[in-house]
Amino acid sequence: MAEVGEVCEGCRLPVLRRNQDNEDEWPLAEILSVKDISGRKLFYVHYIDFNKRLDEWVTQERLDLSRVQVPRKEAKTPTKNGLPGSRPGSPERDSKRKVEVVSPATPVPAATETSQASVFPQNGSARRAAAAQPGRKRKSTCLGTDEDSQDSSDGAPSAPRMTGSLVSDRSHDDIVTRMKNIECIELGRHRLKPWYFSPYPQELTALPVLYLCEFCLKYGHSLRCLQRHLTKCDLRHPPGNEIYRKGTISFFEIDGRKNKSYSQNLCLLAKCFLDHKTLYYDTDPFLFYVMTEYDCKGFHIVGYFSKEKESTEDYNVACILTLPPYQRRGYGKLLIEFSYELSKVEGKTGTPEKPLSDLGLLSYRSYWSQTILEILMGLKAEGGERPQITINEISEITSIKKEDVISTLQYLNLINYYKGQYILTLSEDIVEGHERAMLKRVLRIDAKCLHFTPKDWSKRGKW
Repeated sequence: MAEVGEVCEGCRLPVLRRNQDNEDEWPLAEILSVKDISGRKLFYVHYIDFNKRLDEWVTQERLDLSRVQVPRKEAKTPTKNGLPGSRPGSPERDSKRKVEVVSPATPVPAATETSQASVFPQNGSARRAAAAQPGRKRKSTCLGTDEDSQDSSDGAPSAPRMTGSLVSDRSHDDIVTRMKNIECIELGRHRLKPWYFSPYPQELTALPVLYLCEFCLKYGHSLRCLQRHLTKCDLRHPPGNEIYRKGTISFFEIDGRKNKSYSQNLCLLAKCFLDHKTLYYDTDPFLFYVMTEYDCKGFHIVGYFSKEKESTEDYNVACILTLPPYQRRGYGKLLIEFSYELSKVEGKTGTPEKPLSDLGLLSYRSYWSQTILEILMGLKAEGGERPQITINEISEITSIKKEDVISTLQYLNLINYYKGQYILTLSEDIVEGHERAMLKRVLRIDAKCLHFTPKDWSKRGKW
């Protein structure tokens, strides 16, 4: 058995933690840092294969010293640069073909075995289906549909973009940025426990609580500092223009150049709960859309998303966050729906910047699925013929980028290939599950309450 003094940074060993079922478990963890407080050692651990937001300081009593793995230098292996593989049989080139809705009673013979073909289900109770007409030869493409995959585009990886929401390069992470540095944040009536590192000033990281003004997001050293600030702060809502209000929900559009201080403070707060983005202080190229909830004391921030004023890759969201006190209440989907409502007004299709966080991915997958199923289930026959729709038409109606439409259909396992045509099959389970989900989705964006005029940001003078 190893001694406590032998446990150093980089060591791996089982560490006791309490799981969601309130049961003890001993997952493998890596020691990221060690500190000594009044002669008592504390160890900052990252649980292997667990999300970083579960990282924490633990005492030596929670370490299994009988199974310590001492770190050793690993030989560097050359990385291979190449194009990602392609998946045959993608319907991307067939997106202009019409899709027919097949009558539930229509019998469909078993399909012959072909490349990437699936058999259309023919037995059982009522089915809803759509069929695409055969056409020209298809082009292979790689579409990410796995839970861990975020990209829905193919081709060689592009060079890093110098934006305020660059993806973090894990190979360059140092120990400091891998550790939570803020213990607790007080924001209005809520106390938040940060999940990740955020580059607040070093002198603030030793405080037991970091106090933030919930209206301008300025930070203070103590409650007394906050109270003194509130006597001078005139804001009762985020700066910028209120472009949407329905009931108690409002959205404010904030220009990162005109309201730089607020935008930077918002980024610092957001970084506490976002691990997949790298923070920069140049907020000029960004717009921030802050969702608030109104009461007699003012407009309280619920969440936000940012987007580039000019995006060459059709990104309509750079970063998106619902604050922890408001999660699992439908606000995340409302933010996503609002971002696509803006894209509709702009006359564009959009997609979120990749990669998404784990929670962001779940929200987007759910939103895309519900929106697309809503379109397919709303199709009606005209003139005695089966209703038809193309993937491009779905994209135009919803403003969801074509690649995201295709990847969602694949993720839902709706696409089948039969006799040279793509068939979309909606089973009873899919239909019933969608109807149940829509009954729970109370919060929706009302386009009539949106007062938004797109700007032409190609003119640099408007920055």
